[in-house]
Amino acid sequence: MSQKSYNDTASLYLIPTPIGNLEDITIRSLNILKSVDFILCEDTRETSKLLNKYEIKKKLVACHEFNQEKVKFYVIEELKKGKNIGLVTDQGTPIISDPGFVVVKEVINNDFNVISLPGATAFVPALINSGIEPAPFLFYGFLNAKSSKRKKELEQLKSLKYTMIFYEAPHRLKETLVHMLEILGNREICLEREISKLHEEVYRDKISEIIPIADSLKGEFVLIVEGSHEEISYEDLSIKEHVNLYLKDGMSTNDAIKIVAKERNVSKSIIYKEYHNGK
Repeated sequence: MSQKSYNDTASLYLIPTPIGNLEDITIRSLNILKSVDFILCEDTRETSKLLNKYEIKKKLVACHEFNQEKVKFYVIEELKKGKNIGLVTDQGTPIISDPGFVVVKEVINNDFNVISLPGATAFVPALINSGIEPAPFLFYGFLNAKSSKRKKELEQLKSLKYTMIFYEAPHRLKETLVHMLEILGNREICLEREISKLHEEVYRDKISEIIPIADSLKGEFVLIVEGSHEEISYEDLSIKEHVNLYLKDGMSTNDAIKIVAKERNVSKSIIYKEYHNGK
């Protein structure tokens, strides 16, 4: 295993920070922020607001999507010196739709500890507050900013029976909802904005009912969308056609064969043989 046990060696700590209300932080997170040698942060100005509230004075080092490749080498050198390092993003749990993964991967590859603390994140309170089936769920994060690629992503997701969770920016909200209605159909949706903040609001309705008010809404959004209820029949498809459905979605041949075998309730070896012999 690449991850060592949590011993007395230098470590990188992934520290969740409040997504709105600055009181939504654990005692352990505050203690770690106080104890590390320095803190990697997405925006030093945002992190300073939190540290100032709790009277924590600590060196801050910017770590964002444009400098991660450079910062990761600095982090390794400091860990080799025995320094303990904290990593935070502007709001919420690091790595989830935020920078930091490049650094974490480098630390793991160099056999140093990565210690993740539990804490605030936007999609969990949004999910349990939505009134939509909570499990199983798929956390997708942000759809592609380009319209054509966003539509393709939704096409790949439309047959999934999982509740789906998305993040979206205000300037793309209406277009995203229109694409969801067009591709996913008029499903139940819960739109939550500004979670834990002063102007927190929740809208639960069909997608078509949310679209007319989308342009008037501001802030950061979490969208909880119900999964597909459509029962798909594969009786009229040959095995080759059935496998090719998943290949079009970008799935590997082996993974497609596994799914087809499960959906047809036959052995994977039978599907494999018939698919390749039918080519």
